[in-house]
Amino acid sequence: MSIRKYILLPLCLCLFFAGAAVAETLQVTDMSGRTLSVPHNPERIICLGPGALRLIVYLQAQDKVIGVEALEKQNSRGRPYWLAHPELHDLPLCGPGGPASINQKPDMEVVLNLNPDLIFVTYMDSSLAAEVENTLQIPVVVLSYGRFATFDETVFEALHLAGGIVDKSLRAEAIEDFVLSRQKDLKTRASGSSRPDRPRAYVGGIGYRGAHGLESSEMEYAPFDWVLVDNAATELKTKRGGHIFISDEALLELDPEWLFIDGGGYQLVAQSFRKKPGISNVISAFAQKQVYVLHPFNWYTTNIGTVLTDAYAVGKIMYPAQFADIDLSEKANAIYTKLVGAPVYEQMVKDYGPLGAKATLLQETGR
Repeated sequence: MSIRKYILLPLCLCLFFAGAAVAETLQVTDMSGRTLSVPHNPERIICLGPGALRLIVYLQAQDKVIGVEALEKQNSRGRPYWLAHPELHDLPLCGPGGPASINQKPDMEVVLNLNPDLIFVTYMDSSLAAEVENTLQIPVVVLSYGRFATFDETVFEALHLAGGIVDKSLRAEAIEDFVLSRQKDLKTRASGSSRPDRPRAYVGGIGYRGAHGLESSEMEYAPFDWVLVDNAATELKTKRGGHIFISDEALLELDPEWLFIDGGGYQLVAQSFRKKPGISNVISAFAQKQVYVLHPFNWYTTNIGTVLTDAYAVGKIMYPAQFADIDLSEKANAIYTKLVGAPVYEQMVKDYGPLGAKATLLQETGR
């Protein structure tokens, strides 16, 4: 078990008495570095910002949520936590959500009308969080997934912080243990391969504050890292880590033997091929018919379950012997059921196609 950086301070537990009623509060340090008092196990919460609602669903505390962002209702594709809980769809709005709302003051009137006991928000500066809290007189707890567009273990800190507040500490531990055990399983399988060298691949079409085509990639891509696949994008001469946009020329120079397309950007990739179909003639992955589709996990920050399902798909493609016993639909449904409480893989397939399927870009362009 990892050391918790952001933890509840049990020795600072305070009891305030009002007649016969007892209101229990906790003193916590949130992920913006602010120390504040919050109600323990609040009954009414709202979640603002990328991924805040997802964390509460992972913690099985969605019954406490009294409002959702407009973004959640506008497009349900690709977010398993939303697919798994239709009861959330009928809740009133608590704000617009989306990239434009990151680190911005929420709609104060809407929040006040909902009358929450506590607000969870992601990616908000400490000064703004303090201002919102002082104005509303409602505790504001800042959470974080760490770096955008990838898997960052910072998310475990957010789970433990929120879990302690909503009385789900054991659930937070169970989620961390589950994810780490799946990571270990993936790496153990891949390391058992008899391949003389590690496979090398490129992934494109990754969402980053919107949908993008093949030029959108990641230098730190967990589904590759967890199954010991060399990420071709790391060979680019750039000091930047994380998300990158590359040119057609750079992709041609990389000439990956294996190529994966994020389902969120697949249609944009297909449109690009209609305009420039010749690129497929000079990239090895297309010549060898080693181009596959994965499900998007970077949709309003990281959907951890989909990171895992993508990794199992990559592993099954790259190491068929080591992953021969894995049925991707069964594995995906087991992962989603554990994390969000329902087997939503079939809905993901409806929206993005079968996980790990061969891309049909050439057929779609009429070639």
